[in-house]
Amino acid sequence: MVTLKELATKDNLFVSGHHLCPGCSIPVTLKILLRSTQFPVVVSNATGCLHTGSTVYPHTSWRVNYMHSSSSNASAGMSGIQATYKALKKQGRLPVDNRLKFLVVGGDGATYDSGFSAVSGAMERGEDFVYLCCDNQMYAGSGGQRSSASPMGAATTTTPAGSVLPGKLQFRKDITRIMAAHKIPYVAQSSPWFWQDLYRKSEKAFETPGPTFINVLNPCPGEWKIPTGKSIEMSKLAADTCVWPLYEIENGNKITVNYKPKEKLPVTAWLESQDRFIHLLKSENKWIVEKIQEEVDKDWEFLLSSQVEKTRIN
Repeated sequence: MVTLKELATKDNLFVSGHHLCPGCSIPVTLKILLRSTQFPVVVSNATGCLHTGSTVYPHTSWRVNYMHSSSSNASAGMSGIQATYKALKKQGRLPVDNRLKFLVVGGDGATYDSGFSAVSGAMERGEDFVYLCCDNQMYAGSGGQRSSASPMGAATTTTPAGSVLPGKLQFRKDITRIMAAHKIPYVAQSSPWFWQDLYRKSEKAFETPGPTFINVLNPCPGEWKIPTGKSIEMSKLAADTCVWPLYEIENGNKITVNYKPKEKLPVTAWLESQDRFIHLLKSENKWIVEKIQEEVDKDWEFLLSSQVEKTRIN
């Protein structure tokens, strides 16, 4: 396992000077993930918070080969890049032993929603790249609208909490297990607070041949209505309440739970920490809280009962 000192000495491939919001946890995720491979990386980045905040012309925070794609076709664009790379090697225009790593980055909107068909198609075809979903659970860069990653009860600009609606009425889409259903070699769910877990999973994803997928919870202070210094703390609270469990799935069926909290906290600890859920604490919305807790408990028990290797890191 890499130490924090060793991590700090590795090349920083996502540098400061970007325009992402104060407290945004996406840069933390990228700094860790991009340090996890020794090979040059080519990135296809879907339109979203990360793209608009890190590539304001004429500046960029990326120290890698980078392509901006629309929110719907970052995976398709990377498929084209890989096809070109393979053709150049076949034609002898690149050395046979030349090794690059390929990374697609999208937010939850570009992954769960508008770009889902491209992501799913690339996974089914067996494209050899890592897909990173920076999941802040809404369209945070375009007005705070709900996405299919938004949790039940969340107040967004398209599901405002009030006399008509108590926030979003649907459960979030479980994109991690949907990707695992493609029977791809490696799928993982992680969080920026547990940097060792994120580094190890990123390293494993880069080294595993074929398509791999990592879903990382990235709290958004602006749209979650939390203090800017609380992002990492919120990502840990998500794991301690099992709202966002940390686990990995190999070949579609081998489940390993990577973090089991010493004390599983109730979902109310998660809900009361963010103003986007504050309306759920009213007595008339108690039924929603109970429904959320029931779903979290059910998903957690499924993971625990399905895992092949029992891992406890806390």
